[in-house]
Amino acid sequence: MSTSLPAQRGDNRHIAEGATFSIILALSFSHFLNDTMQSLVPALYPMLKDSYGLSFAQIGLITLTMQVTSSFLQPMVGLFADHRPQPYSLAVGMGVTFIGLLLLASADSFLVLLPAAALVGTGSAVFHPEASRVARMASGGRHGLAQSLFQVGGNIGSAIGPILAALIVIPKGQSSIAWFSSAALLAMIVLVTVGNWYRREYPPARGRGHSPAVHAGLPRRTVGWSVVILMALVFSKSFYTASLGSYYTFYLISKFHVSIEAAQIYLFAFLAAVAVGTLIGGPIGDRIGRKAVIWGSIVGVIPFTLALPYVDLFWTGILSVVIGLTLASASSAIIVYALDLVPGRIGTVSGMFFGLSFGLGGVGAAVLGALADMTSIDTVYRVCAFLPLIGLLTALLPNLGRPVLPARTQTATAE
Repeated sequence: MSTSLPAQRGDNRHIAEGATFSIILALSFSHFLNDTMQSLVPALYPMLKDSYGLSFAQIGLITLTMQVTSSFLQPMVGLFADHRPQPYSLAVGMGVTFIGLLLLASADSFLVLLPAAALVGTGSAVFHPEASRVARMASGGRHGLAQSLFQVGGNIGSAIGPILAALIVIPKGQSSIAWFSSAALLAMIVLVTVGNWYRREYPPARGRGHSPAVHAGLPRRTVGWSVVILMALVFSKSFYTASLGSYYTFYLISKFHVSIEAAQIYLFAFLAAVAVGTLIGGPIGDRIGRKAVIWGSIVGVIPFTLALPYVDLFWTGILSVVIGLTLASASSAIIVYALDLVPGRIGTVSGMFFGLSFGLGGVGAAVLGALADMTSIDTVYRVCAFLPLIGLLTALLPNLGRPVLPARTQTATAE
């Protein structure tokens, strides 16, 4: 009897671990579907520019509409979820994306493209902060790993989107975007399952008010300045990523005279590197600390961004992959570091940083589009090369210490 009881506890532990890990994978898969659909919009810019005679500034305005809508809504969604969790809000948000895709497929003017982009941004706003919060709840203490697995799903989706656009949407036309609405329906089914787990494991009476509002070892003023520094790092990262995500294909076509299809392949390589960097950044942060990862990522990318505008096509492809890999490794580290600073506000902080990233990406796309219209695409990349220098502010962040990985336990702590 005494030997069977520990064995039974071990079996229950593994079952619980398997259940929570499957939730993280479900969220990652849903993130993959969400960002695959979302990445169709910038992947279609060359086609939309030709079809509607759009300027670079108008293209930037489409990105601004989609991402600023998401930016404004995400902190509010996260704040609401911290106080009144809604297990099935993830599925509802995906339904809004579904409607946005159908409108995008049937749009016949620039003025219709804007509300379609806004709906896609709204769906993303509902999804990201709450999904990030649920992933942390299911992490079992391995916050960096959980955040990386969640985020890498979105990165893979962002990388696949341009390929699907090149293979399906560009040859078949704008109306074929409606085919991708089936991905939204699949994501809704998966997220209903996640909602069932959430409702069962964390009913409304549990997980409220048990976590400190800020990091126990730091004064509030230090926490506040640290959050501001993290926002500055997100600014530099988001603006530079916007230069590649929105205008990389135009840069390759303009400077090296490659085809649209070939430019999409280069964009895929960059986005795939972003996915790999995101995946490895979280587990490394769990081992050596978030600050070390942020420092090595954002500062380490500086030589490559400075060299990119002055190399040939071959080295442009190589450097863009290195930049994507290096810069993205800080993505989950920044989020988890912020959540460690303010552990009692998971939804709010997640929504704030995801929203800030989306909003700055949209503003960056609009500003850089206007700059490209006034000067040239080459000028955009020469200017953006200096943005990672903001990463030197990482030196001012407090050392939170090396993360202590918990023993595998049956339950995950809801923070």
